[in-house]
Amino acid sequence: MTQSNEIKKSGYVAIIGKPNVGKSTLMNFILGKKLSITSRKPQTTRHRILGVKTAGDTQVVYLDTPGLHQDQKKLMNRIMNRAAMSTLEEVDVILLMVEALRWDDADEDALKKLKSLSIPVILVVNKIDRVKDKEQLLPFIKMLSAKFEFKNIFPVSAKTGVQVNELESVITSLLPSDVPFFPPEQFTDRSDKFIVTEFVREKLMRSLGDELPYETAVTIEAFEEDEKIVKIAALIWVNRSSQKPIVIGKGGEILKLVGTQARHDLETYFDKKVLLKLWVKVKSGWSDDARSLQSFGYDE
Repeated sequence: MTQSNEIKKSGYVAIIGKPNVGKSTLMNFILGKKLSITSRKPQTTRHRILGVKTAGDTQVVYLDTPGLHQDQKKLMNRIMNRAAMSTLEEVDVILLMVEALRWDDADEDALKKLKSLSIPVILVVNKIDRVKDKEQLLPFIKMLSAKFEFKNIFPVSAKTGVQVNELESVITSLLPSDVPFFPPEQFTDRSDKFIVTEFVREKLMRSLGDELPYETAVTIEAFEEDEKIVKIAALIWVNRSSQKPIVIGKGGEILKLVGTQARHDLETYFDKKVLLKLWVKVKSGWSDDARSLQSFGYDE
């Protein structure tokens, strides 16, 4: 690992786009370690997640943002949009991610937000591994290139890594000469407790799919760590009493599955044994209540 005084280029890169286009998958691949949670469910990322990659003489600080929401009826959605948009004011490069062969009003809305900025924008066309006829990509890219003066356009697969190294090279070329913002060994600015809540939430989404109540949050009740083990007690919050048995499952099977899967990922993350205990509680209307949102960490 390079020493901080050898860093010659350093900068911030925002990854933006509508929900579920692969922003978190891309950042995880670039970092080489799981940081942002992923699932097929839209609006998986609710917070702005910062990931640091220090390699050679370059430090890149990636910001994975919540998907931009057209529907802003609830306070939580408005907070997530503010988190995404405020990011754009403090970065050196913007990656606008879209899904290959798909462009809709939500993508158009995300692009519209960039047109007043003077920051270089790279268009990242993701999920090309799903496109059987690659010749279809050419007219799609041509159509998008006419919409905006992108610094570059990259068809990639964030899942398999196709063209991601090339994308990183272009990102590096656009960064300013600067000192590092973080120590070379630092991976994120998020706390270990935050990582735990995200990993548990991911397993809830993957285990329950469409049955998962959208208004679900996770908080930490207890966190103890020593050289050999991390002991964690976490609460899963739902909006209505009728949602509690859905999360627990018959005979507690869903909650047990979520705990087992989350513990497995956390042991990889912490590189030690993890003891994880989960409970489910009800807090009505939390996703549209400022005080509740703040207590659950949605205070950006």
